[in-house]
Amino acid sequence: MSCGYCIHRLMNPLAEKSIRTERLILTPLKVGHAPEMFEGLRDTDSYAFLPDVPPADLASLAARYARLERGRSPDGREIWLNWVIGFADVPALCGYVQFTVQPAARRALVAYFVFAPFRQQGIAREAVAAALAEVIAHFPLAHVDAEIDTRNTGSIALIERSGFVRQRLVRNADKFKGAVSDEVHYSFFVPASSPAV
Repeated sequence: MSCGYCIHRLMNPLAEKSIRTERLILTPLKVGHAPEMFEGLRDTDSYAFLPDVPPADLASLAARYARLERGRSPDGREIWLNWVIGFADVPALCGYVQFTVQPAARRALVAYFVFAPFRQQGIAREAVAAALAEVIAHFPLAHVDAEIDTRNTGSIALIERSGFVRQRLVRNADKFKGAVSDEVHYSFFVPASSPAV
């Protein structure tokens, strides 16, 4: 076991941790997940309110996953937590949930993506809640933030039901796909009594 691996584990205690809920298994993202994830991520309509675009090909997705699998940014200022979402009783993946932890700021940013055929089933909410609990338990955070395009009403509803509090509306936050995007920013405030705080 290399020293670099040990340091990585100390910085990211969730690097190898799977998370189970009643219906789901969240598994740490690996390069090997790229082939199965590729098909679900190719749906162009799923990116209507996102600046991202579907992966160009399997090789580019695998390369991205290789970077994410490192678990932290090159400068070491961010810890990257990425899980693929699968089912407890069916061998299939249906999306991902990710947290970008910024230890110096005591904050994290959450993002999630559920493949089109699996939406409207509470999967994203269940996955976010389970991963959020683990992140809060392992990192000394003051808050977890979500930044959402105002047109993405489904995502806004999910975040509000998950206990996030609306903080502000940011006009002209981004411009992509020929349109200007306004964003609403939410925060989940971590109780001072949480174990990692």
